[in-house]
Amino acid sequence: MKSFLAFLKKEWMENIRSGRITVLLILFLIFGIMNPAIAKITPWMMEIMADSLLESGMIITEVKTTALTSWTQFFKNIPIGLIAFVLIFSSSFTKEYQSGTLVLMLTKGLSRQKVVLAKSSIMLSLWTVFYWLCFTVTYGYNSYYWDNSIALNLFPAALCWWLFGLLIICLVVLYSSILFSSGTILLCTGATTIVIYIAGMFPQTKNYTPALLMNSSALISGVATANSYTKAAIITAALCVICILISIPIMNKKQI
Repeated sequence: MKSFLAFLKKEWMENIRSGRITVLLILFLIFGIMNPAIAKITPWMMEIMADSLLESGMIITEVKTTALTSWTQFFKNIPIGLIAFVLIFSSSFTKEYQSGTLVLMLTKGLSRQKVVLAKSSIMLSLWTVFYWLCFTVTYGYNSYYWDNSIALNLFPAALCWWLFGLLIICLVVLYSSILFSSGTILLCTGATTIVIYIAGMFPQTKNYTPALLMNSSALISGVATANSYTKAAIITAALCVICILISIPIMNKKQI
């Protein structure tokens, strides 16, 4: 347990020194502020564009924004935040391989299982903190300017995208235990995400695939109900566990 906590502390300090945490903190704070900001300035922007659009034969009526407008923007920006997160952490394992620091720690008694668990714990924890920080900032501004109650099933919708983010990060951990290049890890993670998305396009499978969680914005507009996402959420959570469990024996047999 001591070696696990020591490695966990080492990972935390490395992420602070490398600036990863600072960059992600700023990025997710910006997204949290930008969601209501864009919704707030939309009527003003449309008013400015009204004259030029009128010349083209388009008549702009009065545009009213609500908290729903801001939350729709939230679910548009979160994928960008997830991509940035994956890009930043795709080299978490590969830097250890290339620098040789992991070999040194393994020779001192640190088990490979603890390496996988520590790194995945850090990544999943940071995703959780930054995601809900972005959500909280947006929620606070929306409460100040509008009424959040207009967004139906808001927390289930937010949980869906958070859970989908966990799956993508678990895929990064899985491919990091197999591959040595961060570029290849990103490629495989992206390819798997595309496969998941395509699987979600078929009527027979769409209610069971993690791709359904990407469409959680349908919950806040009342188009879908939270119960319709239950099966996909359970399967996604199971896939997260499976990815980590598979990563451990693969890492144990990996030539470093």
